Amino acid sequence: MKIGLVFDASLDKADGVAQYVLTVGNWLERQGHEVHYLVGETVRTDLPNLHSLSRNVTVRFNQNRISTPLPAKLEPIKKILSDVPFDILHVQMPYSPLLAARVVKAASPKTAIVGTFHIAPASKMVNVGTRVLGWWLRRNLTRFSSFISVSEVAQEFAHSFFGIDSEVIPNTAPLEHFFDAKPLSKYKKNRIVMFLGRLVERKGCHHLLAAVDKLQRDGAWPSNTKVVVCGAGPMHLALSEQVHRAGLTDIVDFEGFVTEADKPRYLASADIVTFPSTGGESFGIVLLEAMAASPGVVLAGDNPGYTSVMHHHPESLFNPRDTDKFAELLLSWLSNKTARSKAHAWQEEYAHQFEPDVVGQKIMAVYQQALRKKRK
Repeated sequence: MKIGLVFDASLDKADGVAQYVLTVGNWLERQGHEVHYLVGETVRTDLPNLHSLSRNVTVRFNQNRISTPLPAKLEPIKKILSDVPFDILHVQMPYSPLLAARVVKAASPKTAIVGTFHIAPASKMVNVGTRVLGWWLRRNLTRFSSFISVSEVAQEFAHSFFGIDSEVIPNTAPLEHFFDAKPLSKYKKNRIVMFLGRLVERKGCHHLLAAVDKLQRDGAWPSNTKVVVCGAGPMHLALSEQVHRAGLTDIVDFEGFVTEADKPRYLASADIVTFPSTGGESFGIVLLEAMAASPGVVLAGDNPGYTSVMHHHPESLFNPRDTDKFAELLLSWLSNKTARSKAHAWQEEYAHQFEPDVVGQKIMAVYQQALRKKRK
């Protein structure tokens, strides 16, 4: 088939939804399909059939910084749709009226259009903005044949804000390099509690540092145990000051931004990987990566997106804002190697369910269903 993956943002950084697009596209290509990427401003040159259709600007949205398109010109959109008779257009949602909506509107009536919802709203302002967007796109949405959501949270979002029923097919990520990852030698002498993520408020690194501070003040922080913070962002200075005020400089190491190539080895070095995000998560690919790589346990904030991934094992979930309970949880896992090993066993097995070969087959079934609807 000829399949177009439509994404308003850039593919220059393989994070979040961009990683989903790249992973699904790579899997489809390996199945013999012709895949095109119809995306916002992207400068990378290593992807075949990449069509950068707009200039983009960076804005704050849903407690995050995202790349959003300026108005895309219709001529290049119509040209690619004319040159390639797409069987499927797969649109990442919610989408912009300024790029993806124009692609959908210009698409051939013979093309089946599928949408995947990715986000969960993180504030009342986002709720209001999304309802306005849903009203604006209501006619455009009638072109779609089928809808997917990457989690139950995203599914509820699609229903509440767009009036759309969707099938839950979980996120996916290429995990083979994580399953095979070897730990970094510099961490072999210590037990490691690791944070990996952007240094922004909703990701919750400051909550982790507060819990570590409590254990240290109580004299309960285990010897020979370090906290490794992997990530960059606007809170770096504030977090560094928090560490200095608490006297944690001998315990906490800031590694800065970790590349995708280096990420598996960092995660493989951790006895505990903790993601104390307080909200705005629709799924959490990084949870799967950590489950595949870490020889210990993955702990996640009890926001709806992460809970949808970890709900079968509530002992791995916690309230990041409850410093006392968070500290107690860290200490209990640090003190019990057997429990960490048992958690690793189920988490590693669980992560296999999200590999591209498993998820890709489910997405392909939706494509086939959409094509059948289009042919009726």
